[in-house]
Amino acid sequence: MNIVSYFILILFFMNTPNHTIFDFSKDSNISSWKVVDDVVMGGRSQGTFKVNENGNGLFSGEVSLENNGGFSSLRYQFKEIKVASYTKVVLKVKGDGNPYQFRVKDSYRNFYSYIKTFNTSKEWELIEINLSEMYPAFRGRKLAMDNFSSEIIEEIAILIGNKKEQRFMLEIDEIYLE
Repeated sequence: MNIVSYFILILFFMNTPNHTIFDFSKDSNISSWKVVDDVVMGGRSQGTFKVNENGNGLFSGEVSLENNGGFSSLRYQFKEIKVASYTKVVLKVKGDGNPYQFRVKDSYRNFYSYIKTFNTSKEWELIEINLSEMYPAFRGRKLAMDNFSSEIIEEIAILIGNKKEQRFMLEIDEIYLE
């Protein structure tokens, strides 16, 4: 590779535009977003998801520890997105002070997800999650596998499950790759 080709390649990767995974608005079709609570295992947690009056996604509800419960999650499956030229996912959110997990799957068929926990404040903020720091886990247990290194994703999810009963509310404006 000659020096000119090398610099063109560097400029290409430096100028790779963001890739929007989902940008909420008052007209957003959220029918592909699904709430999955611990009721699938007998628990009593209840999460809801809607577009609020400001045009943002609103994931809210209550986590219960009854019947060995303890989590609520919000999942979004889509056609595969190539992520090889991106290093992180950025969430523009306004939280409630609780920690949440952001999850990705490189195949929606996988039983496991790649996970990174993030903290929220009660202000709008950009949460940057490095894909390479996301570790594989299943049902709360870290798996003996490498961190995320795939070239595609087919599902994202947000989960709250802090081993305590609590109300939660996470407002989401946009999720994108950078």
